[in-house]
Amino acid sequence: MRTEVKVGLLAGLLGLATGIGLAQHSISRYRRALFSTRPLKRLSALGYLSAHPSVETVRLLRDYVDWERHPMLRRRAEAIARRMEAKLA
Repeated sequence: MRTEVKVGLLAGLLGLATGIGLAQHSISRYRRALFSTRPLKRLSALGYLSAHPSVETVRLLRDYVDWERHPMLRRRAEAIARRMEAKLA
């Protein structure tokens, strides 16, 4: 195999690994923000999570709905969870 091809493959794999690591970091940061004391951060986290449907996200949103006291944020989370459940079913 030529050196250029090997370097290209290595760079591609390194880029993929970096991308996966950054995505996991971003997801965990938004999950922490979901239970923030600041409502705007919670709203932002709901917006982010709504674009990433998964069974784990639905479970997280159910926990959040039980925890949330603000009616508007609770309704938003319930609607997102229902939409995800319908999409995943």
